[in-house]
Formats: sequence, C-alpha cells, structure tokens
Amino acid sequence: MITSTGWIIITAILAATSCALVGTFLVLRKMSLMGDAISHAVLPGIVIAFLVTASRNTFPMLIGAGIFGLFTVWLTEELSKKGRIFHDASMGIVFTTLFAIGVIMISLFAANVDIDQECVLYGEIAYVPWDLWIWRGTNMGPRPVWILSMVLLINISFITLMYKELKTYSFSPQLAATLGLPVGLIHYGLMGTVSFTTIASFESVGAILVVALLIVPPATAYLLTDRLHRLLLLAVLFGITSAVGGYYMALWINSSIAGAIAVVNGIQFALVFILAPRYGLLGKKLGGRRVSKSEPESISHPEPKDIRETLP
Repeated sequence: MITSTGWIIITAILAATSCALVGTFLVLRKMSLMGDAISHAVLPGIVIAFLVTASRNTFPMLIGAGIFGLFTVWLTEELSKKGRIFHDASMGIVFTTLFAIGVIMISLFAANVDIDQECVLYGEIAYVPWDLWIWRGTNMGPRPVWILSMVLLINISFITLMYKELKTYSFSPQLAATLGLPVGLIHYGLMGTVSFTTIASFESVGAILVVALLIVPPATAYLLTDRLHRLLLLAVLFGITSAVGGYYMALWINSSIAGAIAVVNGIQFALVFILAPRYGLLGKKLGGRRVSKSEPESISHPEPKDIRETLP
C-alpha cells in the first residue's frame, strides 16, 4: 500500500515530468513565460465554470481553464501581430488583466466559496493524499494522481506523434512553413498541452511551482546538450530529482514542499550553469584557455553554436 509520502512524491514526479516535456519546447521557442501567463490567466475560466455548474467538480473547471488558456495564447498572438506591441509586452497585458478579472469575479460572485487565489498561486501538495477519487464506492487513490497521469500520457503521445514537426518548428517556424508543415496546428497543439499541463498541475502544486517546473529543468538541460531527444530526457531527469530532493529538503527544514522543490530546481541550475563542460562558466573559461595556448591571439573563435542551430 502506498503511503502518504509515496502519493506526494508520485504527484510531484508526475507534475515535474509533464511540465518538463512541454516546457522544453517553450524554452527552445523563447516562450518560457507563456506558462506563467497561462497559469494566471485561467482564473476567470475556473470561476465561470463554477458559476455555470454550481460545483467544484474538476472536469468543468479544467474545461473552463483550458478555454481561457488557449484564449490567452490567441489574444497574446493577436496583440503582438496586429498591434505595435512586442510579444512579451502583450503577454504581460493579457495575463495580468485576465488574472485581475478572475480575482474580481471571485470577490463578487464566489466570495463565500473555497476558490482561494492564494491556493491557486501556491498550492499545497501535502494535501494530495486526502484528495481522493471515490468511484462506485471504491477508493481509487488521490484524484490529482489520476489527472496528472492522464496529462502525462497526452503529452507523451503528442510529442511522440509530432516529434519531427515539433523539432523543425522549434528550429525555425519559417522553415516549417516553407516545408508545408501545419505551423498553426503545431503551435496551438503545443499551447494546448501547455495549458492543460499548467491547469492540471497548479491545483496540487500551485502556479508558481508550475512555472518553475516548466522552465528550470529544460533550461538546466539546455546547458548540457545540443540534441533534442537528450534535452527532453535530461529535462525530465532534472524535474524528477528536484521533486524527490525538494520533498526531503522540505522535511529536513520543515518548510513548504512546493517551495523546496523550486529551490532544488534553482540549485541544480546553478551547479550546471557553473560546471557544465561546454556551456558552463568553468567550461567556457577552461576552453578559452586551451584555445589561447594552442592558437595565435589574432585568431578569433566564435561562441558555441546555439542549440536551435543543431536541432534538425
């Protein structure tokens, strides 16, 4: 029988793995903060789903949040394409406005209902073992584990089926369009998986940790490899080690589990940033010294190629 500790760690691993897989493509596309935008902007969708169904059933809230997640992506793209606004600025405008609307809707229409903005932001993974799914009188285990398992299966299926297309799209959307690939479908398919991963994860771990899990493990892996399949595997590995290490760090220092997982993510990144053999600070410094000893000073050497140049 799985203990409470086991369910918490399993939930953290599922969330970390799901986020790392889709977060890798956000990092490659320089869209890392889209996960942050979606995690905040879906709040009105959650409130509307509650008002329509008069219940806190997970499925309607996932649908409402998913619609607003895709709406956030679409509106951000439209503002940056048709307005004289950079993409990051349009993202900031959209998600702050939608999040504020969600907060106002809670205070006006759901003030007496347990839809807490702080819970959405910070989550509490320690409560997972008691959030049970009872089906026909049978205890099926924690509900978040089933939801995150479904999301992970969807993410793996999407990446497996669209691997070559995602690889080309990550390298260059223009090249993908020239080759006749359905760029719009790829883009919104990826954003859809990001939306549902974010929504499914932040109920348990909170929006802030979701953003950390989306960005930090792929960014850490980015410093160690130039190959997409290795990048995905390393991102998942760093996500899992941060989940497990963060849980035991939280027990050790008696702190928030989500906060400790985010801290372990940061520690892993810092170590790789310093020690990575090719792209780390020490690796670059030692590489520069070897070049200076073996080559004339007048010969300049380019920086290591960006991963987007070597992906295909």
